[in-house]
Amino acid sequence: MRTPLPVLLTLCASPLWAESARQLDSHEHGVGALNIAIAGTTVEVEFHAPGADLVGFEYAAETPEDRAAVDGAVAALARPLELFQVPAAAACSVVEASAALETEDDHDAHDHDVHDDEHAHEEDHDHEAHEDHDDHGDDHDEDHGDALGEDHGDEHAHDHAAEHDAHDADHADHDEEAGHTEFHAHYVLTCAAPEALSEITFNYFKAFPNARELEVQIVSAVGAKAFEVHYDEPVLNLRGMF
Repeated sequence: MRTPLPVLLTLCASPLWAESARQLDSHEHGVGALNIAIAGTTVEVEFHAPGADLVGFEYAAETPEDRAAVDGAVAALARPLELFQVPAAAACSVVEASAALETEDDHDAHDHDVHDDEHAHEEDHDHEAHEDHDDHGDDHDEDHGDALGEDHGDEHAHDHAAEHDAHDADHADHDEEAGHTEFHAHYVLTCAAPEALSEITFNYFKAFPNARELEVQIVSAVGAKAFEVHYDEPVLNLRGMF
């Protein structure tokens, strides 16, 4: 079962959603995001948080202890109604739950492939244009053509070297940024009495003490609203959202 498309489109197009995405891109430790779409009795949730918030580190798990910590965090995230507790009167149950740890290296590898393809295309285009220019130059005076060819060759070599330097700099920037990890989770719930969803208690902060804040967005038939839930005030009042 999936949340009806119009609700998800509304959530994704919302300025609140965009603001959450920008905050997550900044990768602020201690701050995660929880996006919730409610349509009828169906509740769909997306969760994101820096790896350090849940396991205390962001490098690739190397030791058995590291791997056990990651496995434990993923297992905990797979039980959403324990981390994000709602009133029993809402009669909610989990239809779908998935969680994983994503490394920035995976994202960087995709970006590098795209950048390399674009660079190769531009290089081929420049080479073809240069050949066309040389063919045209053969129709002119030989001495003039030789001089023009030398000047153009030097200019092309300079531009090509500059492009390679810029490309290498881009790769270096990616390498410096690499190493961040994020936990992602996706949930689909069904709640027989959604009007009873009066609050959410964030046991998440007890499970993961390094987490200090969640940026929460909720979209329902009433509209969209954004909240900040903090470690020391872990209960979110949802009255007025239905």
